[in-house]
Amino acid sequence: MIHPGERACRLPRETGVVRAQRRMRRALEVAATTPAGDVPVGAVIFGPDGAELATGVNRREQLQDPTAHAEVEAIRAAVKVLGDGWRLTGCELVVTLEPCAMCAGALQGARVDSVVFGAWEPRTGGCGSLVDVLRAPGALHVPQVRGGVLEAECAGILSTFFGELR
Repeated sequence: MIHPGERACRLPRETGVVRAQRRMRRALEVAATTPAGDVPVGAVIFGPDGAELATGVNRREQLQDPTAHAEVEAIRAAVKVLGDGWRLTGCELVVTLEPCAMCAGALQGARVDSVVFGAWEPRTGGCGSLVDVLRAPGALHVPQVRGGVLEAECAGILSTFFGELR
């Protein structure tokens, strides 16, 4: 409670861009935990209240599973935490690399409200680079999408990974 004569000390309201960048920094931290040999991609799902629900990293090589992308791993963990069956209504996924068509379809099926990604993926991107699964005509659920957030940092971890393979 503010007493007469006192001024309220208010923190500046976080803008959408600032929040997206803060959350992408968290996804970059998660990407750094990707098992050796897997492409370093980090995904974080935030709940309707803004709390972190779950994270995921690529584990295709580790698990020998073609569906073990960071986004799918995060979705699987988040639905268990949120407890609304398979739905992630009101949630936001933040991922360091543009989701592929499979992951975009999974995000759409899970009813994720918004998707924020870092680096664009022109060869396999499912959110506008190659195809746009999330905004296809007739889509039953269309989440908001923001791409290119901290793009240079996100692309940099991929360049480093692939450069070390050569």
